[in-house]
Amino acid sequence: MANPALVDPATIRATVAEAWIRAYPMLRNYRTLYAQALDDADPRHVGGFGVFRHHRRPSTPADTDVVTPNNDTPYSWAWLDLRAEPWVVSVPATDRYYVLPLHELDTVYAGFIGSRTTGPEAGDHLVAGPGWQGEPPPGVRGVIRTATRLVGIVGRTQLAGGTPAELAELSAVQQGYRLRPLHAYAGTPAPAPAPEPVWPVWREEVLGTVEFLTFLDFLLGFFPLHGEVALPPAETDLRGRLTDLGVDGRGEFEPAALPLAVRAEIERGIADGRTRLARATGEPGTSAGLFGTRGEVGADFLGQAVGAGLGLYGLPAEEAWYGGWPVDSAGNRPPNASDRDYVIRFGPDDLPPARFFWSVTMYGLPDRLLVDNTLDRYSIGDRTPGLVRDPDGGLTLHVRHKRPADAGHSANWLPAPDGPFSVVARLYGPDRSVLDGRWRLPPLDPR
Repeated sequence: MANPALVDPATIRATVAEAWIRAYPMLRNYRTLYAQALDDADPRHVGGFGVFRHHRRPSTPADTDVVTPNNDTPYSWAWLDLRAEPWVVSVPATDRYYVLPLHELDTVYAGFIGSRTTGPEAGDHLVAGPGWQGEPPPGVRGVIRTATRLVGIVGRTQLAGGTPAELAELSAVQQGYRLRPLHAYAGTPAPAPAPEPVWPVWREEVLGTVEFLTFLDFLLGFFPLHGEVALPPAETDLRGRLTDLGVDGRGEFEPAALPLAVRAEIERGIADGRTRLARATGEPGTSAGLFGTRGEVGADFLGQAVGAGLGLYGLPAEEAWYGGWPVDSAGNRPPNASDRDYVIRFGPDDLPPARFFWSVTMYGLPDRLLVDNTLDRYSIGDRTPGLVRDPDGGLTLHVRHKRPADAGHSANWLPAPDGPFSVVARLYGPDRSVLDGRWRLPPLDPR
């Protein structure tokens, strides 16, 4: 049994600072998991593990499951418990853009099923957790191995408009997404169920207290160090130091038993971790490097935490490139629509190059949620009807709080709050020129 009192105080503080940053995306993820899969009294509940809950309309300001929700691709939420057996994710044939990304407990992606990666054909895909040694049954197109025993899916399916016919077509594709435990898919006997954990009740204040280690200790029980998916040496090193503090994945860490001196060092470590994350979260201009698979993000735990804070469940740049305007062209941070209007002009040869489609979405600060407006328009892009092109073929977007008097400007109006805001551009299936930096967003110009 580890004895935290025997650990050097300076080591405790440094370890906890690292652990807090490492735990941040896990706890943000557990916050959503608890509401959607465990708390059946929560309006966000999807129905438990192994079921989809589909959003059948674009997001609105009432949707608060995640920060910076997209308004292009209604979500399909699901959670899988892989402890007893793998699950099979089945998708229909469709020419409509979609992606079903499978994120692990720390929000790193295990793999992707969708238009870009697996194509428009129908297919069955096996999702297997650590320790599974079986063979996939006939008919399975691919296998996704995970490092954690709990995984989530935040699926996206393209919505090209809000007409009843379009919404019906969207729903038909979503209904084609199926989840089945392996035994049900293969027609074999069901395995013994995994024991039901005592799920800790999520409370918002956990991240700021010593109790975050209690939650981390519980979650590490679903995240073994040794499995089919290789983890970076930095993970092993941090886990060893956490074990010295009694955080070993058995779910038995008890903050009340800590000596006062140890508790004080843990609290200092939490403060250090929070400060480090705040300094790193300067709202980067693009999403490059913040989201991806374990092979792509490696041991950049701070980068993972920044990504979880700016946009939980963001997609890697190859799937959907995110860019934004943390400052306007005059250097104002953040841009503020209470005292000025703005324009974003794409030249005729500089429209966003995307294989699938692109959009620009408005969020109010500091909550990073969609903004109520009289037009009920939260994003604008290449699928927005009625956009007015400039005489040279370019496109100018008008970003402001009040509706423009000019009809052409009004057609291209992206409503902003009466205050600070954040605008996020998304390119689905970005061109290589976007990924290597040859294409860049135009400036946000105050008027």
